[in-house]
Amino acid sequence: MVKRGLFVGRFQPFHKGHLQVIEDLLGEVDELVIVVGSAQYSHRIDNPFTTGERLVMIKKALEEAKVDLNRVWIVPVPDVHIHMVWVSVVEGYAPRFDVVYSNEPLTRRLFIEAGYEVKSIRFHKREVYSATEIRKRMLDGENWEELVPRSVAEFIKEIGGVERLRDLMKTDKV
Repeated sequence: MVKRGLFVGRFQPFHKGHLQVIEDLLGEVDELVIVVGSAQYSHRIDNPFTTGERLVMIKKALEEAKVDLNRVWIVPVPDVHIHMVWVSVVEGYAPRFDVVYSNEPLTRRLFIEAGYEVKSIRFHKREVYSATEIRKRMLDGENWEELVPRSVAEFIKEIGGVERLRDLMKTDKV
């Protein structure tokens, strides 16, 4: 029987830390379901990229890293804002999975209470590989490209991601 893991993130944007976690997890399971959480949000400071853009980033990064895409499912899942049904929503969107990988306390708790085995993930340079840090660097005009796979940096430039983020920080006050 195929052992399938589940990894939840917002990937705003997808970075080298995410990629390393995925490569690590594929060493433990036969297949990995990558859940793109908060799928309904975009064009916000904390969620600037659309679901489609995040899917493209992940696929491009995995292809660049030569990850076997036949072992990966990428599934967008919207927030439901009702914690007692969130796991059921994930189950409805995702293929069957056996183990959940997360360090996020609420995600861990909800899946544990639903009866799933939940394992921690090993962070890779968490203080650097952080979507919050990357967005901050984008806003401050600092080097953010070194924190994401080359293909992701190219895609963000192609879609005007940095300009979008800067526009979202503007105010209508004169």
